[in-house]
Amino acid sequence: MADAKVIPFDDDRARRRSAPRGARSGAGGAVPLPAQGHGTAQDQDARAEDAPRDQDARRGGEGASGRNSGAEAPAEAPAEAAPSGLERRLAKGLAFLRRRVTGEYEVDDFGYDAELTDEVLMAMLRPLYEKYFRVEVKGIENIPAEGGALIVANHSGTLPLDGLMLQVAVHDRHPAGRHLRLLAADLVFTLPVVNEIARKLGHTLACAEDAAELLDRGELVGVMPEGFKGIGKPFGERYKLQRFGRGGFVSTALRAGAPIVPCSVVGAEEIYPMVGNARTVARLLGLPYFPITPTFPWLGPLGALPLPTKWTIQFGEPIPTDGYAPEAADDPMLMFNLTDQVREEIQHTLYKLLVRRRSIFF
Repeated sequence: MADAKVIPFDDDRARRRSAPRGARSGAGGAVPLPAQGHGTAQDQDARAEDAPRDQDARRGGEGASGRNSGAEAPAEAPAEAAPSGLERRLAKGLAFLRRRVTGEYEVDDFGYDAELTDEVLMAMLRPLYEKYFRVEVKGIENIPAEGGALIVANHSGTLPLDGLMLQVAVHDRHPAGRHLRLLAADLVFTLPVVNEIARKLGHTLACAEDAAELLDRGELVGVMPEGFKGIGKPFGERYKLQRFGRGGFVSTALRAGAPIVPCSVVGAEEIYPMVGNARTVARLLGLPYFPITPTFPWLGPLGALPLPTKWTIQFGEPIPTDGYAPEAADDPMLMFNLTDQVREEIQHTLYKLLVRRRSIFF
């Protein structure tokens, strides 16, 4: 098979998305009208005011006879018990299934399904995030509460689990519960099943056109400029950032006036220690690399289980871009300087986190 087709992030060609544009929604039901009374509104108000007085008069006249006859007031009906947590979850789940069956949910023109992501996909990733990798998040306050921003992170781990854990960290730890829209390589959208899940999670092609559109909508956009060079590097080069390309992500942020938030991820490098690369097998399968680790492929499917390393994700202070002139996005020297600034910030933070780390697993 042919080598995997990888198009750089700063390629400005128009790219066709696999997901159809437009939202999906079901037919809405009729809205019931409020109950109608007899007479004008003034008449109804007058009767409502007279009702308490009439009741008091009747109680006054019947009080003596009631007491003399020994009649007892009827007992009040007990209040209905509040639904339990299990009942609420069951009702919520049934309502979710009804909306999925009837089509009463929305998907944006990138294929992002917010409801499915919140209710199902995030719930599936959360045990891996909380219990397995025990991710610790720092600097979450550096992500803006609203408006577009570009989060730039290092990439590692042989398989792109770092992007998924980054997405859970932003959604669960940010006070505004923001969603991160990740930019992914073409290979992701050519794989069956993976393509559909990535689209539902809000991922899109790593091209300037899609990134600019999301930033203009005020979305959080995540990019890992190292690409396959970072995720497929040997274990001996762990935590050494690879080339960041020609600064396409900086140009996109400048055009949108969106801040750039550097992000450093520690712990992902060790989940699959890549000690070799079977290039011949990779070419046959059309993959950028075929990893060989201490456990894979020797242990078969069991060797694909990642090691339970302890992760730390730190977001640095945002680098503003709204103070530059519009033509600054075409200045190659400025692109180089800002790209180098972001890269150095991420690399320096990685070194600091590694020095403070007590153990790979604790």
